Amino acid sequence: MEPELAALAAAGATTLVQQMATDGWAAVRGRMAAFLARRRDTADEEVLAGELEVSRADLAAARQDGDESGAAGVTAFWQLRLRRLLSEDPAAAAELRALLDEVAPETERGQVREVHNTVHGGVHHGPVIQAGVISGSHFTTGPNPPQPG
Repeated sequence: MEPELAALAAAGATTLVQQMATDGWAAVRGRMAAFLARRRDTADEEVLAGELEVSRADLAAARQDGDESGAAGVTAFWQLRLRRLLSEDPAAAAELRALLDEVAPETERGQVREVHNTVHGGVHHGPVIQAGVISGSHFTTGPNPPQPG
């Protein structure tokens, strides 16, 4: 899958789950159900809206119980669904972008802030997830770290 589509699926899932806790959820649920139905060639928006409501209930229960992994699981579930949909139908990307812009314009998604991290000692390998941006990093530190130059 192209990185752009993977990032769009992640943004779509995050926005969808964020909207589950807003007053405008009913409208978002309807729009997302219609989007999913069109892309799955099914007219059964009601079933898809029901799936979205189940996810909303799961999210509410997880948050009430302080279960961060349960809440993250709801986002992961929808990210996987959107990844599959975009993988099967890359043309859906434009429609999903437009939907996201309508339900949560950039100003509502939060502002990008400058973030500084400091890593001390050792070697660190692995993905870094920060402010919705995913990057792989390799940090090597020691008594005399190499200087840029």
